[in-house]
Amino acid sequence: MNTTDISIQPTSNEAIIKFEANRFITQHNSYEFNNIDEAVNSPLAQQLFYLPFVKKVYIASNFVAIERYNIVEWADVQSEVAEQIKAYLNSDALVIEEEASKPKNAVTVYAESTPNPSVLKFVCNKALVGQICEFSSIDDAKVSPIATELFQFPFVKSVFMDKNYISITKYDVAEWEDITVQLREFIKTYVEAGKPILSQPISQQKDLEEKKAETDFEKLDDISKNIVNILEEYVKPAVASDGGNIEFISFDNKSKKVEVLLQGACSGCPSSTFTLKNGIENMLKEMLNDQNISVFAING
Repeated sequence: MNTTDISIQPTSNEAIIKFEANRFITQHNSYEFNNIDEAVNSPLAQQLFYLPFVKKVYIASNFVAIERYNIVEWADVQSEVAEQIKAYLNSDALVIEEEASKPKNAVTVYAESTPNPSVLKFVCNKALVGQICEFSSIDDAKVSPIATELFQFPFVKSVFMDKNYISITKYDVAEWEDITVQLREFIKTYVEAGKPILSQPISQQKDLEEKKAETDFEKLDDISKNIVNILEEYVKPAVASDGGNIEFISFDNKSKKVEVLLQGACSGCPSSTFTLKNGIENMLKEMLNDQNISVFAING
């Protein structure tokens, strides 16, 4: 059985921290609890309310978000809370009785900046996709109704989707302050209407993606497998938090050349190609004990 890991993600609200799991913890529904009585159908939320600084608990598809009272700072307690949530999820205890609870129907979407000034990340409180998707044109987007509609906006250059967010790359003809609200409202209205994000259900998407990844991984040599594992564990989580993705392409054992693909906010970012290339390169040299390794980043 795979171990559930928790990553700590800040939000635009200093009082709220997201504890993001590496798997889905609800059936793609979202719940909000204001006190321990409201959390009667969620043993996990009830446990969290025993912490004296917990004001509200939000449970969504792959994360738990907590709003704190001002009696503590997150820096002092977030690690302990993350460990508590991790231990609970790994015990396979019930997270929430979903049939007995009425999920919040309201869809929330908020915009997050990324290191790439041309890319904005729109985060939803509901799961959107079960696989990473990137579309560079309306022709690419035939399998995604929402991406097809987004390309109707003249300033949308490319669309990247993963889990519960959509990263949009704009053309330089528009400024974010002029188009952010319009895009956020479009995505919110679209998701609230229950329209399909992709042509396949999330569960089917995820299964196909995992099977393909397992097949591709088994074909690799041992060094390539080590590189993939290092990228998955140490690099991908940080890149994903910025609205992007990194994928292993190839490794040449003679030249020691590693090729990686940058997607989403990382693609075309003025700083990410250099930063990621050198950061990954140094990490691989150290962890694989080979100073001859070089990394080449390709923009998706």
